[in-house]
Amino acid sequence: MKKRKKEKKFSVGLLFPYLVFAVLLIVIDQMTKYWAQMKLQPIGCIDVIDGVFSFTYVRNTGAAFGILQGQKWLFLILTVLVLAAALWYLIRNKITNPVLLISGSAVWAGAVGNLIDRIRLSYVIDFLEVRFISFPVFNVADCCVVVGMIVLGFYILRGKSK
Repeated sequence: MKKRKKEKKFSVGLLFPYLVFAVLLIVIDQMTKYWAQMKLQPIGCIDVIDGVFSFTYVRNTGAAFGILQGQKWLFLILTVLVLAAALWYLIRNKITNPVLLISGSAVWAGAVGNLIDRIRLSYVIDFLEVRFISFPVFNVADCCVVVGMIVLGFYILRGKSK
């Protein structure tokens, strides 16, 4: 006979480890952007693997892939609204699933990391460049959003297939 897993009861305290995870990701994002600003801005680029990967300093005043350049207030308002809606959804629906909480924390951290740049600098610092394909320069916050959304997507698809 299969034992049923005991479901965790939702409490705001349950969110603490995921908040710590999100804060850690934000700190890593901000530290790497600070490094890029201090070391890369004066020189522009450091080839890590010639023709494959480099650290390239870019100021991005737009959104993903550089779209909507110069729309700082639009991004600030949208980001705050989306973050608030995500937090409201999490608490209102009493989400306790670790996969959802981890992926949500990563997405939330990425959004906050870029929001900090937009508030502080009026642009986002990007510095990770994949050169063997035509792809925009990105940063750690962008990686958090993408990985969090991929994990969430797999979770949703896995659930629908059962």
